[in-house]
Amino acid sequence: MNAPVWILHDGKVGLRNQVMGVAEAVGLHFEEKRLETRYPWKILPPSLWFNARHAPGRGGDRLVPPWPRLVISAGGRAAAPALAVRDAASGQCLAVQIQDPKIAPRHFDLMLIPEHDKVRGPNVMVTRGAVHRVTAAKLAEAAEIWRPRLAHLPSPRVAVLVGGNGAYALSPEHMGDLANDLAALAKAGAGLMVTPSRRTGPAAERVLRAVLSGFPADVWDGVGENPYFGYLGLADHVLATADSVSMITEASATGKPVHILPLAGGSAKFERFHAAMRAAGVTRPFAGSLDEWSYPRRDDTAEAGARIRAMLQERALWPS
Repeated sequence: MNAPVWILHDGKVGLRNQVMGVAEAVGLHFEEKRLETRYPWKILPPSLWFNARHAPGRGGDRLVPPWPRLVISAGGRAAAPALAVRDAASGQCLAVQIQDPKIAPRHFDLMLIPEHDKVRGPNVMVTRGAVHRVTAAKLAEAAEIWRPRLAHLPSPRVAVLVGGNGAYALSPEHMGDLANDLAALAKAGAGLMVTPSRRTGPAAERVLRAVLSGFPADVWDGVGENPYFGYLGLADHVLATADSVSMITEASATGKPVHILPLAGGSAKFERFHAAMRAAGVTRPFAGSLDEWSYPRRDDTAEAGARIRAMLQERALWPS
C-alpha cells in the first residue's frame, strides 16, 4: 500500500530533520524521497522549473505513482517537484513547503516559514525558528537510554552543540578559545556532553578534543548511535554555537537555559533570529558562567502537524 505522505528533501541533514519532524507531527505513515536534481533543472531557480516531476535524477528517488495525499517538501530544490506531484494527483494531494523556495506562497497549500524570514501570506504559518524532531517524549526516552553511559559526568551537565561554517566561521584558533571556555566550566565542576557537527571540520575538531582531553567531557566521535537527544535530555544547560537556527531551536525545545557561543561572521537574517530568541527570553550570550533562567516552551512543529491534519480532514484526504 502506498504511503499517504511523501517527504521530499535534497539529502541535507538539517532539511531532512525538519521535514521528518513535521511528518511525525502529522502522525501518518510517510515515505522519504531524497532528491538529486539533474541538468538542466539544477542550474535554474525553482520558480523556472518546467516538468519538475522529472527533475530528480538517478542518484536519488524518482517520483512515480501511486500518488500520496500529502507531500511535504523542505528547501528550494524540493519545492517545484512537490507542486508537480500535487498536480499529478489531480487535486487529491496537499503540498506543504518548509522554508522559502523563492516561489510565491499562493502556489502551496501551506508554507512553514521561520520568523526571521520575511515571507508572509494567508497560507503562511510563521514559526519562531526551525521546525524539528525534538519532543519531550523523545528527550525523556533518550535520557533513560544514555543516563547509565554518562553517569560518570558530574553535575551540572552541559550539552554543547558545535557547528561551524556557513554564514559564520569557526577557525581552529577560534575553536581553541571556545574550547578553553568549556574547559573552564569543567574545572568549575560541570560535566560536558559535546557533539561536533559535519560543519565543524577536522582541524577545529582536533583542537576541541585536545583541549578537553583529561576533563570530564564526553565528546561524540561520530561513530555508532548518535547521543544528541540523550545529551539534550540529560542537560541542565545547553551551549550552542551561533551558526545554526536548527540547533538553537532544538535546544529551546528542552525548556532549559540556552547559551549562545559567539562566532565570527553572521548575516542580517541570523541577527533577526538571534534578536527574536533573546527577546522571547529563550537565549542569552554565553558570558562564561552557567546562569539560570526559564521560558515557556513553544512547539511550532506540533502546531503545524495539527494544522495539516485539519486541512486533510477538511478536504476529505485523511485516510479512513
